[in-house]
Amino acid sequence: MASYERVYVWDRITRIWHWLFAASVITGWLLGEFRDFDTVQWHFYCGYAIAALIAWRLVWGFAGPSPVRFGTFISSLGQAGPYLSRIRLREPSGVPGHNPIGVLSVLAMLLLIGFQVFTGLFVEDDSLFAAGPLAFEVGSGARSTFKSLHHLNAKLILAVIVLHLSAIVFYRLWKKEDLVTPMFSGMKWVKKR
Repeated sequence: MASYERVYVWDRITRIWHWLFAASVITGWLLGEFRDFDTVQWHFYCGYAIAALIAWRLVWGFAGPSPVRFGTFISSLGQAGPYLSRIRLREPSGVPGHNPIGVLSVLAMLLLIGFQVFTGLFVEDDSLFAAGPLAFEVGSGARSTFKSLHHLNAKLILAVIVLHLSAIVFYRLWKKEDLVTPMFSGMKWVKKR
C-alpha cells in the first residue's frame, strides 16, 4: 500500500486563475446561450476576460511553478499509458500536479476555449445588432462560418466541462481522491517517493 504526504502543489496565482477562468467560462456560456439585448454585451466582456486569462495562463505555463509549467505537462503525457493501466485501481493517483489525463483535459479546454474566443471576435449576431470587434474585417460568408463554428464549439466546450466534472466525481467516489479542495487550499495528497 502506497503512503502519501500532504504537499503544497497549487500556488495561489494558479488557484485564483482556475476559479476566475471557470466563472468566466460558465458565465460567458450562459450569457451566450440565453443572450438578449440586455446581456449580449456582457457575453463579449466575458470573452475579453477569458482571452486575458488564457494569455496569463500561457505566460504562467512557462514562468510559473513546476506543477503548472507546460514542460511538466509534456513529461506527464509520456506516462499516459502506464497511468491508464492503473486507473481502475481504487486508490488515489497521488501525483504532484495534474495526472496525464488531467493534462489532456487542461490542454483540450485551453484549446477549445481559446478557439471560442478567436471565433467570437468575428461573429455577427444580426438579431441582436451585435458583432465581435473584428467581424467587419471579414466578409459576410466568413462571419457566417465563424458564427457556425462558435455555436458548434460551444457544444464541444460544454461536453469537455461535463467530462471534467465527471472525472472529479469519479476520482472522489472511486479513487477516493479529492481534486477540488486542493484548488482552494493548494495542498494535495501526493505519493511519497
